[in-house]
Amino acid sequence: MTKQEKIDSYNPSGVGLDNGHLFGLPFGFEESDIIVLPVPWELTASYGGGTSKAPQQILKASTQLDLYHLNYPEAWKQGVFMLDVSDEIYKLNSKYVQKANELILLQEKGKSIEELNEQITEINQVCDTLRKWVFEQAMRLLNRGKKVILLGGDHSTPLGYMQALAQKYDSFGILQIDAHADLRQAYEGFEFSHASIMFNALKMTQLTSLVQVGVRDICKEEIDLIQADKRIRTYFDIKLHQERFRGVSVSEQWDRIIKDLPERVYVSFDIDGLDPKLCPNTGTPVPGGLQYAEVVELFRRLKDSGKEIIGCDLNEVGNQEWDANVGARILYELSCIL
Repeated sequence: MTKQEKIDSYNPSGVGLDNGHLFGLPFGFEESDIIVLPVPWELTASYGGGTSKAPQQILKASTQLDLYHLNYPEAWKQGVFMLDVSDEIYKLNSKYVQKANELILLQEKGKSIEELNEQITEINQVCDTLRKWVFEQAMRLLNRGKKVILLGGDHSTPLGYMQALAQKYDSFGILQIDAHADLRQAYEGFEFSHASIMFNALKMTQLTSLVQVGVRDICKEEIDLIQADKRIRTYFDIKLHQERFRGVSVSEQWDRIIKDLPERVYVSFDIDGLDPKLCPNTGTPVPGGLQYAEVVELFRRLKDSGKEIIGCDLNEVGNQEWDANVGARILYELSCIL
């Protein structure tokens, strides 16, 4: 059956099909423009756990979505397909996650990184294996002409994908939705920590702009980097609200954010950028944050701006039904703008 035949025979208003496909869509790999790459990984999670199970939870929740989108009514027709979760990566995560957690606990009890150097080096090597795997998977998909959404896992997971895009594009920017700046250098000794993803991304010369929205937990080291690196523009959650208290509209703020982005944009979405009532079981929830409708409007303006959206990721979704429900909807929003 051709893609058009599948579109013609599919009822997007019907019951969500339990067919093993994301959103219950009828499309396989070949017919789908967008491929979701699941990465079941949370080795460096420094507080709450469970995000490695998010891809499967989101897949399960996704069939409860109504596919009609008020901004993009026929977006489902492009085809979105999620690859199978890699047993190899899932087992690698399971093998080392407890050891990584123990190293974090030892540091919290006063052990220095230097005292734990040998064990931390082992975790860094394993995380680099994950980075290389993601790079290879992303390059394979990009070379097939697919658009890719990476689905974590913790926020360390998309680095290899970002590096693959840097092979394809000579310049691009990142729109980061996040409660945290993720600009720490090797947080807790882990070079590929979830708290270091943007520090690592900034090593790519192709990354010309990093625009962060919703940040509300940050350290002095990160503030110093923000002030030193002209590529970084951070819209702190409290500052956005202070402007609104003075009468500045969300509309004006979103337009300013879009203007700060270059012509090619990668969207990196840590779900803890949302109000924690929408993601209570994420790894590191923080009071404050964006509302769902605010995110949808920001995405709409980004899409309508004419800028080219070259890729996306969604990370840190908790391993619970409500979190997966919200995560599935954010994933659909990302597929619509991509």
